[in-house]
Amino acid sequence: MPPITNDWSEKLKDEYKKDYYRKLFEFVGAEYSSHTVYPPGDDIFNAFHLTPLSKVKVVIIGQDPYHEEGQAHGLSFSVKPGVDIPPSLVNIYKELNTDLGCYIPNNGYLVKWAEQGVLLLNAVLTVRAHAAASHQNKGWENFTDAVIRILNEVDRPIVFLLWGGFARGKKAMLTNPNHLVLEAPHPSPLSSYRGFFGCRHFSKTNEFLESHGIEPIDWQIENI
Repeated sequence: MPPITNDWSEKLKDEYKKDYYRKLFEFVGAEYSSHTVYPPGDDIFNAFHLTPLSKVKVVIIGQDPYHEEGQAHGLSFSVKPGVDIPPSLVNIYKELNTDLGCYIPNNGYLVKWAEQGVLLLNAVLTVRAHAAASHQNKGWENFTDAVIRILNEVDRPIVFLLWGGFARGKKAMLTNPNHLVLEAPHPSPLSSYRGFFGCRHFSKTNEFLESHGIEPIDWQIENI
């Protein structure tokens, strides 16, 4: 796992010393040496590399990385160029189209969002190939909960988008009145029609950011 070297590093340094992280580090190392694991090792911390703490404006919390070949690259909901757009992201794009008029692009590569300050954070950062949830309860949740607590303490306004039961379970950690917390059902085909469609989280996010003098997010992912 390549180290996080930007401003996240100082905030997270105490986590690296904890017993759970030592066990997690050993577990992840053993998994990569004996199985196919996603994302590639160099991509595990991409969300942090691409979105420094000082730049975070929006947080979108996912659960697990995609577990099929070539999909995961360290950003929740995002896939590499040339990979089929997963169903949940298809529905995110549909809501963006309805909410802000964004055209639906031909790819699911969300690096543009990350570089504008959208932290695309999965609760679990690795997964064994073809085995969903295989790295849950190994320590990643402790680490990413620490990240959420760090974000909660930031004084400047941040928007948290909590989609689905798992992400909404993090709401109790978000106690800072400076922040905006928006909740909706998950965008997966199983639940998107229960209230994800029509939630208008993207326009609400930008309205909140602009009301605090913060540059809004350009949510349009361009065609490749």
